[in-house]
Amino acid sequence: MAKTAHKQLPKRLHDIDDIWFLLRTEVEDLLCAEPVLEKFYRGAVLDHDNFGSALSAILASRLQCEILDKATLARTICNALHNDHGIIDSAKFDLLAFCQRDPACNRYSLPFLYYKGYQGLQIYRVGRWLWKNHHRGLARFLQSRVSEVFGMDIHPAASIGKGILIDHATSIVIGETAVVGDNVSMLHEVTLGGTGKDTGDRHPKVNSGVLIGAGAKILGNVSIGKNAKVGAGSVVLNDVDDYCTVAGIPAQPVGDCAGGTPALEMDHSLEYPE
Repeated sequence: MAKTAHKQLPKRLHDIDDIWFLLRTEVEDLLCAEPVLEKFYRGAVLDHDNFGSALSAILASRLQCEILDKATLARTICNALHNDHGIIDSAKFDLLAFCQRDPACNRYSLPFLYYKGYQGLQIYRVGRWLWKNHHRGLARFLQSRVSEVFGMDIHPAASIGKGILIDHATSIVIGETAVVGDNVSMLHEVTLGGTGKDTGDRHPKVNSGVLIGAGAKILGNVSIGKNAKVGAGSVVLNDVDDYCTVAGIPAQPVGDCAGGTPALEMDHSLEYPE
């Protein structure tokens, strides 16, 4: 069997703050190759002097509407970034996650400019700051706009770590009391939802290093252990142990991932017991 060719990775980072320089360099190259997109490239990246300003601009351009114009949205986003520097740090780690784990992503500029999973996640981070700082109406409005524009629905009260890959992102649903740790990867149509009958703390708790396959539904206040793997299309209704692989409806243990980090390896294969 022929070996799969490795993708060409973007230039190696020496520090996470190098992302801004490398992002600008990539977009300058893109402009040379596609001058017809000059207005887009300049408005999104090249007319800005820092990562936060550019991030505010690209997000505002995607979500602007009659109620919130681009300039107002950009100011709102910039204000959140200014008051919570952790948003920018998380956005950079998320960008790195896409480049390291998505075989189709070989530039930092691709998620930044085009990927709704990346962009929608950053708007969630802004919305969470608004939610915690008594701007819940605005946070809900942004949640609604992301749902309309990107087809993904993340409640601003949910808690999500950094280094997150949400690949494709269509039909992602993450509920109000859900918690997602660092370095988690999930594909499209994943639901971290309630059971429909509980109130209060009712959504899943996903620990670090977890890989959640496309279409998986994790329902209720259940714990998904560190470095676990949830097979595509599974329905998880009970806790999952650390380093455990589960699959099926309802999901059952089918193997383990001891010594590995599924979210980083992106290996969706399952090992069913004999």
